[in-house]
Amino acid sequence: PLPRPLDEDAARAVTQSISDDKAEAWIRARDTAVATLLYGCGLRISEALGLTGRDAAIAETPGASLRILGKGGKERLVPVIPAAAQAVARYTGLCPYPIDPDAPLFRGLRGGPLNPRLITRAMEGVRLRLGLPASATPHALRHSFATHLLSRGGDLRAIQELLGHANLSTTQIYTGVDTARLMEAYNAAHPRARKG
Repeated sequence: PLPRPLDEDAARAVTQSISDDKAEAWIRARDTAVATLLYGCGLRISEALGLTGRDAAIAETPGASLRILGKGGKERLVPVIPAAAQAVARYTGLCPYPIDPDAPLFRGLRGGPLNPRLITRAMEGVRLRLGLPASATPHALRHSFATHLLSRGGDLRAIQELLGHANLSTTQIYTGVDTARLMEAYNAAHPRARKG
């Protein structure tokens, strides 16, 4: 099945209001930082939650990148957009636990590693508050990242690299590339496809 990304406004709204207003400030900042990394960098939830305190340096380094170890042990370098770096900086500034280089960056209420289920619950809450469909999950933010890059003219091979996909066909399905766009690229690039 084709992925169901959020539209740009909904994705932006999710990253800005994922956390319940009643939560502690550091938890709101944490959830915002995780959601911003999922949408702004195309990370899987396991990749975002696998970041360590050492990765917090992205908050102080303009133009920083994250070295991500994805599925199948495939390593990739992912640029960090300023909004994601700022969200991580806000979280690290409010987090009541020390940001140790080898410890998980994102912590649960008692200081242990953040359980992905908590981010899923936060997404369920924001989905209900914003009136989004049930397909608005943490992974939908990754779908949205790829789809929005592609719709704004992003190169399919570059998106493949950013997502860490081994095969281009995976990226095509993931981003919902339609046949017409593929044929347009084929006709523009293949020397025998041109008329004349």
